[in-house]
Amino acid sequence: MPESDRLVSYRRAGRLVRRGLEAFARQLRETTGQGRNFHCLITDDRELRRLNRQFRGRDYPADVLSFPDADEPGRAFLGEVAISADRAREQAARYGHRVEDEIRILMLHGVLHLTGMDHERDRGRMARAETRWRARLGLPAGLIERTKS
Repeated sequence: MPESDRLVSYRRAGRLVRRGLEAFARQLRETTGQGRNFHCLITDDRELRRLNRQFRGRDYPADVLSFPDADEPGRAFLGEVAISADRAREQAARYGHRVEDEIRILMLHGVLHLTGMDHERDRGRMARAETRWRARLGLPAGLIERTKS
């Protein structure tokens, strides 16, 4: 597959089953993203900390960050998602599932943000959507569910 066709790229992400993550990103594009493209960078804590500091003013490595592309007419391109492979490894160990499953959970969460959802302001709309999509996609407990328990 040509690099320009990829939805997922990696920088200092360590060992992961990458083909499955690309396939999952394509599934998200067609389902949750309603056919609209996005890009996901899977990288390390250092990069997520830098992005979190630069764009949110928070000096710690987030597990996932979303950057919606609001400038494109018709929003054919949803935007960018950045995921920390380091945070994903730690959270996967904590919750007892594979790192790749944790990355899928984080990718779903990020794409939901790209579609305009915001769990901090939407009175549970994103949490309900994440729960529905997680069940449809066969994923373990979602990010919002875990932070509420």
